[in-house]
Amino acid sequence: MPQYNPPLRDIQFVIHELLNADKTFATLPAFKGVDKDTINQIMEESGKFASEIAFPLNQVGDKEGCTRHENGSVTTPAGFKGVYQQYVESGWPSLSCDPQFGGQGLPQLLNSVLYEMLNSANQSWAMYPGLSHGAYECLHAHGTDDQKKIYLEKLVSGHWTGTMCLTEPQCGTDLGILKTKAEPLADGSYSITGTKIFISSGEHDLTDNIIHLVLARLPDSPKGTKGISLFVVPKFLINADGSLGANNKVSCGSLEHKMGIHGNATCVMNFDGAIGTLVGEPHKGLNAMFVMMNAARLGVGMQGLGLTEVAYQNSAAYAKERLQMRSLTGVKAPEKAADPIIVHPDVRRMLLTQRAYAEGGRAFAYWVALMIDTELNHPDERVRKDTADMVTLLTPIIKAFLTDNAFTATNEGLQVFGGHGYIAEWGMEQYVRDARINMIYEGTNTIQSLDLLGRKVLGDMGAKLRKFGKLVETFIEEEGVRKEMQEFIDPLADIATKVEKLTKEIGMKAMMNHEEVGAAAVPYLRTVGHLVYAYLFARMAKIAFANKSSSDPFYQAKLATARFYFDKLLPETATLIRQARAGSKSLMAMPAELF
Repeated sequence: MPQYNPPLRDIQFVIHELLNADKTFATLPAFKGVDKDTINQIMEESGKFASEIAFPLNQVGDKEGCTRHENGSVTTPAGFKGVYQQYVESGWPSLSCDPQFGGQGLPQLLNSVLYEMLNSANQSWAMYPGLSHGAYECLHAHGTDDQKKIYLEKLVSGHWTGTMCLTEPQCGTDLGILKTKAEPLADGSYSITGTKIFISSGEHDLTDNIIHLVLARLPDSPKGTKGISLFVVPKFLINADGSLGANNKVSCGSLEHKMGIHGNATCVMNFDGAIGTLVGEPHKGLNAMFVMMNAARLGVGMQGLGLTEVAYQNSAAYAKERLQMRSLTGVKAPEKAADPIIVHPDVRRMLLTQRAYAEGGRAFAYWVALMIDTELNHPDERVRKDTADMVTLLTPIIKAFLTDNAFTATNEGLQVFGGHGYIAEWGMEQYVRDARINMIYEGTNTIQSLDLLGRKVLGDMGAKLRKFGKLVETFIEEEGVRKEMQEFIDPLADIATKVEKLTKEIGMKAMMNHEEVGAAAVPYLRTVGHLVYAYLFARMAKIAFANKSSSDPFYQAKLATARFYFDKLLPETATLIRQARAGSKSLMAMPAELF
C-alpha cells in the first residue's frame, strides 16, 4: 500500500531559510501579521488534512472513477463528497482569498503549500477545489460588481465550485476556431450554445451549484482569437435573493474515459441555450480567461510537484526494504538473504533524480508564489512591475518543466519497484498515469515552450530574461570568491553564459525563419528550467554550508542532493543546447505525404 508523509522539514527550509518569506511579508501591508508561527501552523494543518483525510481515498478514486447517470448527473467516488465537506468546514477554500468576499486574506505562498500536499495526497480530488480557485481569481479580476456579489462569496467558501470551458471537439489549444455561440437577450444576458470537451470537474455531486466560465463568440465577432468573449454560466440559475432557481440548460453529455485522474469528472459539456452573463469586455474574453489560465498553469506545476514528492517517498521506502542481489563492493546486510536495493548505484540514481526534482521544484514553485504575493501587494509600483515580469517569464517554465520532471520521477519510481511497480496494489502505476495528463492540459508543454521563447523572451528582446539573469549574475559575483562554493558556482556561471548565447543565436535565426522558434522551443525551455534549478540549488547549497556544523542531518542531505543535481542532471543541457541549435532543417525536410 502506498504512503504519504507531508515533507514539512523541507517546506520549512524553503520558506524560512531559502526565501525568508516572513521578511517579505513584513514589507507587504496585507501580510504584516503573517509570521513564522502562523506559517508553520498552516503548513502542519495542511499536511494533516492531505495525509489523513484526502490521501486514503486516492486509490479508491482511481478504482471507482466517476459515474454518469441517465439524467446527466455525475456521482464522484465513495468518500469524495465527505472529504470535500470537511475541506469546506475547515475553511481551506478561503485561505488566500479576499476578505471582502469571506476570504482569510493569507498569502498565495501558503495556498501553494496546501496544494502541493493535496496533489501528493489525491490529485483527482484536489482538482475540484483547485479549479474553483481559478474561477474565483478570474471573476475577482474581471467580474462586474453584480457578478462578484452573486458568485464570489460562494466560490470563496467552497459552497459552489467552478470550471473553465475552453476546448471544443474541433479545436484543442487553437481557440481561434472555437464555435460556441453567445446570442444577446433582451435583459442583457446571453444564450450560450455549443459543446465543450475535456472539462475537468464539469459535473459532480460535491456542491449545489457549479459555475462555468465559458468562451464563446458573439454574432458580430471577428474571426480568430480577437473574436472570443467570456461568459459566466451557472449550472443552476440564481434568484434575486441568492437562492438557486431553475436548472440552466447546461449538462454533462458524457464522461471521458481516461488514462488517469479517474476520480475527477472530465466531461463533455453541452450548452443548449444556457443563460450566461458577459465577463469583461466583448471580444476580449481571452484577456480575462488568462487570469484563470495562468493560475491553472501554476496549479498544474504544483500537481507535478505533488506527484514527484509522493512517488519519491514510496520508492525510497521500498528501496530500503526490498532485498535483491549483493552490493558490488561487498555484502552490506550479511544477516539477510540479499542486500536492500538501495545499495545499488542505479537505484540511487533513480531515487536521487526524484528527490532532486522534488526539492528543486518546491524551491522554484514557492519562490514564484512569493513573487506573486509581492506583485499583487507591494506598495512600490516599480517593485510590482519587476516582479510581475519575473512571474510572467517563469510561469510557462513551472508548468512544463515541473510536469515533465514529474513524469520522469514517477516512471523512475515505478522502475525502482520493478514488477511490483506495474501492479496496481502498490500505487506506483497510478502516479505514472495521473502524471501524464499534466504535460498536456492548460496548454501542452510544447505550447508553454513556444510561449516562453516566442513571447516571453524574444517578444521583448530578452528584457525579462535579463532581469532573471541579473539575479544569477549577482549571486555568482557574491559567492564566486568562496572556495567551497566553486563546485556549484562554476557550472551555474557556465549554463548562464550558454543560455545567453543560445538565446541570441535563436533570435538571429528566427529573424530569417520563424520555424526556428518552433524547432528550438522545447529544448530551450528545459535548458532555461535547468538554469533556474541550478541557481536555486546553488543557493540551497550555500545555506547547507552555513549549517555544516549543525547536528541536523538535513543539511548534509541537502548538500548531497545539490551535488547529485549538478553532477547528473544539469549535464542534460549539453544535449538540449545541441538540439536547439540544430534548427528546423531536418524537421521540415521530409514531405508530409511521406510520414
